[in-house]
Amino acid sequence: MAGAEDAPGRQPELDEDETAESRRWGAQHAGARELAALYSPGKRLQEWCSVVLCFSLIAHNSVHLLLLARWEHTPLVILGVVAGALVADFLSGLVHWGADTWGSVDLPIVGKAFIRPFREHHIDPTAITRHDFIETNGDNCLVTLLPLLNMAYKFQTQSPETLEQLYPWECFVFCLIIFGTFTNQIHKWSHTYLGLPYWVTVLQDWHVILPRKHHRIHHVAPHETYFCITTGWLNYPLEVVGFWRRLEDLIQGLTGEKPRADDMKWAQKVK
Repeated sequence: MAGAEDAPGRQPELDEDETAESRRWGAQHAGARELAALYSPGKRLQEWCSVVLCFSLIAHNSVHLLLLARWEHTPLVILGVVAGALVADFLSGLVHWGADTWGSVDLPIVGKAFIRPFREHHIDPTAITRHDFIETNGDNCLVTLLPLLNMAYKFQTQSPETLEQLYPWECFVFCLIIFGTFTNQIHKWSHTYLGLPYWVTVLQDWHVILPRKHHRIHHVAPHETYFCITTGWLNYPLEVVGFWRRLEDLIQGLTGEKPRADDMKWAQKVK
C-alpha cells in the first residue's frame, strides 16, 4: 500500500519519445536516483552527532522540568503544550514551504545537505519510509540544539526562584522543541501504511499528529499547499487565506525568482 504514493497526482508533461521506464516515479525515477546518491558519509556523521547531542539534552532538560513541576503550573503547562504544537506546526510549514519552493540543490553547503531531501521526497515520496531513525531525524535534531543548550544553561545558572517564574515559558519552549524534533518522524509516519504502532495510528486518527490522508493533499503536484507537517492543524486556515500563495507572489515580485523552479527541474529528469 505504501507504493500507492509513488505516483503523485498531476505530473509534469514529458516528451512523447520518453520510455515507459523514464516516466516512473519513485525509487526508479532518474532524478530520485541522482538525489539519493548525493547522501554522503559527512552528512551521515552530522546526523549522528546531532541526534546524540539532541536526545542527551532532551533527557537532561526533562529531568530538570520534572523536578520543578508543581500542580499549580498545570493550566499554564497545558496552554504551553497546545501553543507549542501550534507554533511548531507553523514553523514546520514555513521551513517546508521555503525548502520546497526556493533554492537549489546546487547551492553551496545547504543545497546537498538540506534542500536535496525535499527534492527527492517529491519524486520518491516513500523514500522517507526507507530511511532509518538517524537519517529521518538528524536535521531536525540539529535545528533544536541551540534552544536545548540555552535551556540547559538556564537550569545550571538560574536561581530556583527565577526558574519557578520561568517554568510555564520553559514548558512551552520544551514542547515546541519536542514537536520540532519529531516533525520529520511524524512526517515519515504519514507516508507509512503498514506496520505502524497502534498508538501512532490513534494519534493520527485523532489528528493529534499529521494524519496520512491529510498529508496526501500536499503530494498532488505542483506541491503548492498544505505545507505544515507536524500536526497539520494550520493547513486549512492558511489555505483559506491564501497565505503561501500571497507570500510567493510577494517574493517573486521582489526577486523575479519563479517558485518551485528547481523542484520541477528534478521532477523532469529522465536520465
